Amino acid sequence: MTPQEMRKRIVRYGELRPCKTAFIDAHTPGSDQKENFTILGAGVSESADQYVHIEDKPGFNIGAAGQPPYCRNSLHTHSTAEVFFVLKSRWRFFWGRNGDAGEVTLEEGDIINIPTGIFRGFENIGTDYGMVMAILGGDDAGGGVDWAPQVIEEAQQHGLVLGNNRKLYDTKKGESLPDDVEPMPLMNTETLKTFAEFSTSQLVPHFVARYQDLLALSDQQPAKVIGPSAAIIDRPGFDVELLTRDSISAEAYVQPEHEILMIMRGHWRIAWSEGEFTLAPGDTCAVPPGLSHSIQPAMSGEASLYRIIGNNDPAGPTHLPAALRT
Repeated sequence: MTPQEMRKRIVRYGELRPCKTAFIDAHTPGSDQKENFTILGAGVSESADQYVHIEDKPGFNIGAAGQPPYCRNSLHTHSTAEVFFVLKSRWRFFWGRNGDAGEVTLEEGDIINIPTGIFRGFENIGTDYGMVMAILGGDDAGGGVDWAPQVIEEAQQHGLVLGNNRKLYDTKKGESLPDDVEPMPLMNTETLKTFAEFSTSQLVPHFVARYQDLLALSDQQPAKVIGPSAAIIDRPGFDVELLTRDSISAEAYVQPEHEILMIMRGHWRIAWSEGEFTLAPGDTCAVPPGLSHSIQPAMSGEASLYRIIGNNDPAGPTHLPAALRT
């Protein structure tokens, strides 16, 4: 692979192109300053304005959400995995039919695998612009986003209508639903009862991993973050590891599946037979299957990255621990 070809598979943090009209709450006060990014895959945007950086289909999507302090992402749910790690600032994640069943605050580097079958939202509660990086299961990310009824109703009050084709129509711009498209129906009471209402004490121990704990686990080998025998036990269609300078060999290796490198701390050098690049915090690199390469910290100091590896597990509902099954 030539350096020019590999460069197309690297998305620099400073080159990320945001979409400010990606979802139904784009006009809703408190959510109207969100920026959505699709780094790899089809994404889940409801807007034609969404820019896709890398159009591979490895069986999962990589994206990000950027929000100023106290900007909120409204309650929604997915039918496949939605995993976040905090790149910048402090974030509050909350869940439940009305967003009050439970919540957790995540610091930089912390990671959460939000189970399918629950409504969830999140907001930046830090003092600066914040960024969370996201991994979504499936090439089509489960067919899109399903919103809590109150989110759809409030959006209509501010001029945005969601069609049953999962496309947004902005009445402030004179747009209206096509004749063959109906408004997205609101979930009825019986459907809403099927969504779980896990408490904080039920969900957090099984689905949140703290960055400092993962650093300790990565002393001699990569810390297994999400997978069948990891800190967060699940099979969402991909595995997640945390790598540090103490857990990675300088030897070249070949990964038969898609491998995504997402830099958390420090600078990392990826090298292969035809070239090398240095990656900085917030950068994402999509390594193609079968490429012999090595990755090493490029300078002294703290260095860590999340590595996402595709597998043959089908994207689908979260594998709940026995204590949470009903």
